[in-house]
Formats: sequence, structure tokens, C-alpha cells
Amino acid sequence: QVQLVESGGGLVQAGGSLRLSCVASGTILSMNAMGWYRQAPGKQRELVASITSGGTTNYADFVKGRFTISIDNAKKTVYLEMNSLKPEDTAVYYCNADYRRGFSYAYRSGWGQGTQVTVSS
Repeated sequence: QVQLVESGGGLVQAGGSLRLSCVASGTILSMNAMGWYRQAPGKQRELVASITSGGTTNYADFVKGRFTISIDNAKKTVYLEMNSLKPEDTAVYYCNADYRRGFSYAYRSGWGQGTQVTVSS
């Protein structure tokens, strides 16, 4: 059983900062990539940022220059540093990881339970 557990969400004023963390635990041989998605009420889940195990990053246009994603492969942890937060960043943020449990297993995608980020104006 593989689990992804997010932490670091909360309430912050516009212009403030938060740092999200996501730890993967369980039987994991390797991970291709980890990332963050978000879902606001009434909207579809969307990619915020992703990072490969080699450190290649990808950001949604709406967070470029404000958010930074990083990964600690040894700790199986991905971070999302969020600065200059805006009310429209309010959403549940979900951690995602592409991992495999062993050499005979295919890579699969896993999700965390989500952490709420609320930005007040």
C-alpha cells in the first residue's frame, strides 16, 4: 500500500506565502515524477506544477514566477513553495506521484487526500 500525505495548507492573506509538503510512503521501488494539482469549488482539477526525479520542472502559466516545486528523492518528498498568493489560488491542493512498487510492476499514479489552501483578500 502506497500513501501520499500532504501537509502545510491553511489560511493566508493575499500576498502571503505557504509551503506544502507531500511524503510518499509504502513499498516504492522508484518514482518517475511527483506533482501538485488543485481543485477549486465547481472547477476541474488542474495541474499546478510537476517535477521529475531528475529535477525537470513544469509549471502552469498562472503560477510561474510565484510558486517553486522541489523534490527530495531520498525522502520521497515533494514541496511546493507558494509566494505572492492570490485569492484565486484558493483550492484543495493534491499531491500526485508516478511510482512503481517493484521491477515487475508497471508505473502507476497515486493521489494524496488533499490539503486546503485559502487566500483571503
